[in-house]
Amino acid sequence: MKLNERGLLVVLSGPSGVGKGTVRKALFASEGQNFTYSVSMTTRPKREGEIEGKDYFFVTEEEFKKKIEAGELLEYTYFCGNYYGTPLSQVEEALDSGKELILEIEVNGCRQVKEKMVDAVTIFIVPPNKDVLYQRLMRRGTESPEEVQKRISKANAEFGLAYQYDYIVVNDDVKNAADRIRAIIRAEHASTRRSIYKYYELLGDTGENKDEQ
Repeated sequence: MKLNERGLLVVLSGPSGVGKGTVRKALFASEGQNFTYSVSMTTRPKREGEIEGKDYFFVTEEEFKKKIEAGELLEYTYFCGNYYGTPLSQVEEALDSGKELILEIEVNGCRQVKEKMVDAVTIFIVPPNKDVLYQRLMRRGTESPEEVQKRISKANAEFGLAYQYDYIVVNDDVKNAADRIRAIIRAEHASTRRSIYKYYELLGDTGENKDEQ
């Protein structure tokens, strides 16, 4: 039995190319998981093989800006000429149902999430070293050399922001990284700050006299 029955919002973040998507897929492939994935919204063109509503929600820039004005996004960012963001409605629905909602976003978006949802569990995914990251970006082949250089420059600045996260997980091996994240989620459900009130409820105690023990 979990003392904390509400789902956790787990943010996987870090520079582009660290393998956030690969680690997230490994998490979902594990047995007995209760994870759900928050699909982001973007104004960038759909790439070959991408599916609407599975990889992204693809919208026009005008539609995206309307959602910003209406307060319908948990977070959003503008990068390389396109907007990216997380619809707020699907986040609340998943957490209320008791599911662990995995959010895979960039560093700037993670900061916005923490401001709006202080209980979010933030995990900074990092490569074993910078050379590995640069090699991954070059091998992807989905961006022009200019775009790759922009991502490398951005990554160098973002590495210094790791201290703002609750946890740091090194993606030296995808399975190992996923195992570490599952361990973090289990520990968070048992943390006192999340479970203390349910604990007192089970004891038939309001907890009002806890400081007198």
